[in-house]
Amino acid sequence: MMKMPKIGLGTFRLKEQVVIDSVLNGLELGYRHIDTAQIYGNEAEVGRAIKESGIPRSELYITTKIWTSNFSGNKLLTSLQESLEKLQIERLDMTLIHWPSPKDEVPVAEYMTALAKAQEQGLTQEMGVSNFTIAHLRQAIAAVGAGRITNQQIEIHPFLQNKNVVAFCQEHQLPVTAYMPLAYGKVMHDPVLQKIADKHATTPALISLAWLLQQGFTVIPSSTKREHLANNLKAADITLSDEEMSAIARLDINERIANPDFSPNWD
Repeated sequence: MMKMPKIGLGTFRLKEQVVIDSVLNGLELGYRHIDTAQIYGNEAEVGRAIKESGIPRSELYITTKIWTSNFSGNKLLTSLQESLEKLQIERLDMTLIHWPSPKDEVPVAEYMTALAKAQEQGLTQEMGVSNFTIAHLRQAIAAVGAGRITNQQIEIHPFLQNKNVVAFCQEHQLPVTAYMPLAYGKVMHDPVLQKIADKHATTPALISLAWLLQQGFTVIPSSTKREHLANNLKAADITLSDEEMSAIARLDINERIANPDFSPNWD
């Protein structure tokens, strides 16, 4: 089984030819981990780009996320089969529950049990969650068992470090993927990150990614520019000092970007 590569290519907000070009460029440059979601409305285009790339399926790690309207009854399995058809693949490497059910209308146990069934049927190699609070994580673990959930994807960047949820995940050996790792470009304007970047002859974006990677997180930055896609891969070559890591840790101001009106009560 292929392990999730530590640097992936995010596709949030990328549509039509834009997402095709981004994925094709990313794959050419060496990305092997592609992250999409049902709600992004781009699974078919991502699938097309993957097919056009000619890269063997066995060399790729593909993640999608189940949307909240597909949680009840048999909807989850049906929607996942539709995602597979759009992506032109037989099995996902990782399937995540995108958000907890709004207002907990559908119990965590119901959709986690359905996702476990999808895994048992071979529709997905691994299963995980996204945007789960500690309370939701506890319910998910209770529903399917410890060790069955192998990823939690949450917003993490220097200005929102989600320390309580991260600590819970680490305590339960639950790997974490950081989405929006560049805070939608805000990292580029921070003087602390710029100072550290100057020292390493690089950019604040790469410093932010290196800081996340050094903590053991997976990162999934997105870009429409080939140059940025290429540069993001270089973050793995940067080693930050303890002092630099601490300086970035002090930037936390709990500034959440992804906070729709159906969000859970955050920790």
